[in-house]
Formats: sequence, structure tokens, C-alpha cells
Amino acid sequence: MEAALVDGILESMRIGVGFLWTAAWAIIMGLVITSLVQVYVSKERMARVLGEGDVSGVAKATLFGAASSGCSFGAVAIGKGLFKKGAHVVNVLAFMFASTNLIVELGLMILILLGWEFLVAELFGGIILIAVMALIVHLTLPETLFDEVREELSQRDHDQGITEDPTCGMEGKDEYSLVTDGGETLKFCSAGCLETYEQAVSGSGSWRDELLSWGGWYKLGNQYRKEWSMIWKDVVAGFLISGFVIVFVPQRVWNTLFLQGDGLLVSAENAVMGVAIAVISFVGSIGNVPFAVALWGGGVSFAGVIAFVYADLITIPVLNVYRKYYGWTVMLYILGVFFVTMAFTGFLMEQLFSVLDIVPNLAGGQTATEQTYFERDYRFYLNLIAFALSGFLLYVYRRGLGAPGQYRDPVCGMRADESGPSATHDGETYYFCSNQCKRSFEKNPTAFSHAHPQVSGVNSSQNHEHH
Repeated sequence: MEAALVDGILESMRIGVGFLWTAAWAIIMGLVITSLVQVYVSKERMARVLGEGDVSGVAKATLFGAASSGCSFGAVAIGKGLFKKGAHVVNVLAFMFASTNLIVELGLMILILLGWEFLVAELFGGIILIAVMALIVHLTLPETLFDEVREELSQRDHDQGITEDPTCGMEGKDEYSLVTDGGETLKFCSAGCLETYEQAVSGSGSWRDELLSWGGWYKLGNQYRKEWSMIWKDVVAGFLISGFVIVFVPQRVWNTLFLQGDGLLVSAENAVMGVAIAVISFVGSIGNVPFAVALWGGGVSFAGVIAFVYADLITIPVLNVYRKYYGWTVMLYILGVFFVTMAFTGFLMEQLFSVLDIVPNLAGGQTATEQTYFERDYRFYLNLIAFALSGFLLYVYRRGLGAPGQYRDPVCGMRADESGPSATHDGETYYFCSNQCKRSFEKNPTAFSHAHPQVSGVNSSQNHEHH
């Protein structure tokens, strides 16, 4: 008995880590692409264009969300900031869904672990889901309730001194604060975000200049680190739990929870149950993709699996965050709207794919237990490249945040010291992180000379990552 249990645990670990190995390069490459977009998308512009709940506003919220990757909790925190600044509630919900379900790294993971059919259902179904959700919200929205909640939320955050980080939208902290030249106090969620803000204010080069300098790569490395800090727990939990579910949950459990067979009733029940399992699974973000593989292997229908993947924004821990931000009434409203739209869209995708005859065949392919994961194939080499890129970005981040330099490169905003390249303009000496930035400065010094060369407003004790 004990030997069987140990064998089961080892097999669970092999499958879970094997899934992670299979998808690691996709997660890393997706996060790098997302980080590039994040560095160059302004959150302030975002809030300004999301004020109207019309088709254009919903479309923009969806696009901004897809470009603003994050974990479920990060999406909810940023959504709260957008809501406080006047964004329409349907746009906030669309933004949150897109930023957790229509993102590059999730798409790559679904493609690798579940197949192209699920990817199409995730992307096309995600757009349909947002449209259905917008319709339901417009038909049922208690306008005065949300107006009151917005006022109460703003007042409560004001009373408690809570402000959003201007670089990422997360909640700012007192220990990472800065007083601007205009006397405004800004609070940041971490030393990395504070440094990024300082860098953006000081640097004024183009993105091409920045990506040819240490400063631009620092921004990318810092954003990449923040993306990982938000999702790594969900990723690890999702992969490990999936292995244990595949090995230890007997088939009769799936047969009891999910109706078997064909027909509209079976599809509808599976979709509803898929969302319900997601609510109580506690696994959110991209961590629910390997869990979905376990459901698919257990014989859950296409509708049930895709509805489960949609539902990472209504897990119990995330619902508790809604309650703390907005109160019980709004939390239950969001749960109701998301539950209905997610189950309905999962059901709709299975019907549509059945008509098109592209529902994947469960009988084909190997089971998770039969698969071998650690071979010297294309995944091995892609993972080597991805790990090397990760190591480089982490090195650049450490080099940037911990830099002892007392000067700011006026082109990219990177810290620099007297040992690096320098140039003099109008009697002021400027120091640079690289010769590329120095050359950019010398081509047009008046474009950069407004930046004060001395580092200001940053206490050296803040230059440590808090995550």
C-alpha cells in the first residue's frame, strides 16, 4: 500500500513537472513579449479611453487587457484602479477577462498542452464571452449601485491613504513613495516600479535608443520580473495539482460530476460544472491550463473544459478580493455575470465546433501517464534559449536596480556613475550607461539636457526588491 502511494506521488510529480517542462519556453517567451508591450503602453491613457460602455470602449478595454498581462489578482487590482478613475463597469470586466484569458503566454500554453482547437475556442470564444457579458451588464446593470460603490471606494481609499502605483496600477506602499517637483506624493508597489518611474521621468530617448542601451533592457527585465512575481505561485500550483489529479482522482468521480454522452443537456451540464469546479479549485491565471488537461483526460466534455479555463476570475480567493474592494452586492453581481457568460460561452463553443466537426477526438493521442517528457527534442533547445534569456533579463534587472550610480543617463534614464561614458553640455556634465546613449545625446543634446543628471528622490535603502 505504501509502495503504491509512493509510486503514485512520484508519478504525479513526473507528470506535473513534465507539463511544466513542456510549456516552460512558451510561458517565458510569452512573458517577454507581454513585458515589451507593457513597458510601452500607458495606463493613464487606458483609463481615459475606458469611460464609455459602448462598443468602442469594450473593444479598447479588450485590446488593453490583452496587452496588460497579469495574474487574476493583478488584473482585479488594476481593474479597481481603472474603475476608480471613471472606467465603465462593463469595460473593467472586459479588461479583467482579456488580461487573464486573451494573453500571449496563455495562448501558447493552451496550444501546447491542449491543442489548436482549444486555442481557437479560447480566443474566439473569449471575444464572444465579452460581447455576451457586455449585453447582460447593459440589461441588468444597477447604475446607481455602481456609482455609489465608486464614490465609497474612492472615499475609503482616500481616507486610508491608498493610491495606485502610476507605473502598473497596483496598490502603492508608503515605503516606496516619492514627492514630485509639483509637490504631489506618488506611491509605488515596489522598488522596481519606483525605479522605473524615475527612469521614465529622467530618460527621453526613443524605444530604439532604449533597446540599444542598458536602460531599455532594464525596463524590460524589471517588467518581466514583475510578471513572474505575480503568476509563479499559480503556475507551480497548477502544474503540481494537475499531476496529482490525473493520478489520484478515480474516473468514477468525473463520471459522477460530469454527465456522459451526447446532447445539449450533457453539454450544458458540463459547462456549468466546469465553471463550478473552477470556482472551488483555487487555481487561477495560467495555472488552470494543466488542471484543464486533467479534466480533459478524465473525459469531461469540450464545453466543460473550455468553460473551466475561462473561469479563473471567479475562484474563491479572487471573489474575496471583490468583496473587500466593492462589497458583497457587487461581488455577487460579478460572480453571477461571469458564471453565466462563462458557462454559456463554453456550451456555445462546443455546439459551434460540433457543427464544424472540429471538436478534438479524446481517443487519439497518448494519456499524460503514457507520455515521456524529458527528451532532447525541440522543447529541450527552446527551453535552453528561454532560460538563457530569463537569466540575461534577471542579470540586467539586478544590474539596474542595485546600481550604485548617483547619475541618471538622460537618454534612457538608467543609473550611471563617473566611471562610464560622459559628455558636457552648457557647463553640465552628463553620464551615460553606454556609448550608444552617449552618441544619441551628442547628436541632439538639447533634446535630453532638460533631465537633471543627479539621481533624486530615491533613498539607497529602497533599492532592494520587496517581492
